[in-house]
Amino acid sequence: MKLIVLFAFQFLLSFSAKAQAGANLLQELMQKNPAQFGAILAHPDQYRVQILYTQINRDKNNVPHFKEFNYRLNPKEYFYPASTVKMPMAFLALEKINRLKIKGLTKSTLITYDSVDARQEPIYNNFLDSSGTQNIEQAIKEIFLVSDNNAANRLYEFITPHTIHEQLAAKGYKEVYIRNRLNIGRSPIENRATQALNFYDNKGKIIYHQPASFNKDSLPYYHVFLGKAHYNNKEDSIIQGPLDFSVKNKIYLNDLTHILRSVVFFDQTPPKQRFDLSYEDRKFLLKWMHTLPTESTYPTYDTANYWPSYCKFLMTGSEKGPLPKNILIYNKVGDAYGFLLDIAYIIDPVQKVEFMLSTVIYCNSDGIQNKSYYDYDKVGYPFMKNLGQLMYNYELQRKKEFLPQFDPILGIAQ
Repeated sequence: MKLIVLFAFQFLLSFSAKAQAGANLLQELMQKNPAQFGAILAHPDQYRVQILYTQINRDKNNVPHFKEFNYRLNPKEYFYPASTVKMPMAFLALEKINRLKIKGLTKSTLITYDSVDARQEPIYNNFLDSSGTQNIEQAIKEIFLVSDNNAANRLYEFITPHTIHEQLAAKGYKEVYIRNRLNIGRSPIENRATQALNFYDNKGKIIYHQPASFNKDSLPYYHVFLGKAHYNNKEDSIIQGPLDFSVKNKIYLNDLTHILRSVVFFDQTPPKQRFDLSYEDRKFLLKWMHTLPTESTYPTYDTANYWPSYCKFLMTGSEKGPLPKNILIYNKVGDAYGFLLDIAYIIDPVQKVEFMLSTVIYCNSDGIQNKSYYDYDKVGYPFMKNLGQLMYNYELQRKKEFLPQFDPILGIAQ
């Protein structure tokens, strides 16, 4: 009896040790590379680092099963999500078109934006589109190719902040608040008001009019203050004291990961958590999520400002060379107020590698907010590059019972 108890106790100790090792996987991998991660591991609170790595294991039928590992994942530690909020807006814009069910209304339908309030501008044309017009399709392309802020703000007008929160909450993302336009400095009241839109058929007839709206929702105040001082751009002066983030956009790292996963792995997502997207919608989204600026024939971007690996922080950081041809990254990045983020699904069809990796790091050593420079080059981009390569190399060596089979049309493992 004592022998049985001893074996049971040893088994529990072994199981506990393995579970603890699994829980600390990311930390252990980074600790083995002190030159790349030592400073960050020594001061994780200063850098406000959060990482979520999703291991994908296939069964004999190629069905994916997900196992998540995290480092400092903490919904109570606020980070400014920057441009990563453009990803759910892109998904919601296509969903809204599908749910309107208006004959002739598609993602390529011409749109005009009316000015109905102060500091709203009428918008008619878009030189980046081959037709020279505004449409949802073009806005989504610009969002994923170069993270264009104006394109995201056009989607904000179409979806409206009320619907953004309502639809994301219905899918289980109840703490997501996308309540601010990007990079145009509007007040909380101005951000509640959205423009009127008209959609036209190819004969110039209005097929859908969306009136101007005002979001009357009760919005939370987060009580989040960051930094020791901040710039007042209107007066070109520094104000002592932290910057108030309590009424800015908010989303958790795990929510961003699961939102991306719901589109990449549509069939493995519970119906209530899916976006209302067709197969063609997903094909369109996945194409532009991995397409590089230099691969786009329309719109075209100059390579000096938009290099091949632009907006692919993980694996490359700020390097301006091309990505390895065998690697595809389906992602959305963000950078603002010192926060640097990347939410990615990374695959290598040649080496049969796939994984998801999401991370945020705070790069603001002097504590001054709302300025034009941060420690992205010194801290953020090297961290992103090293982390992406660390997890890619780990996946190269990780033993898998069944290798993923990649869909030749979607380009992803299905």
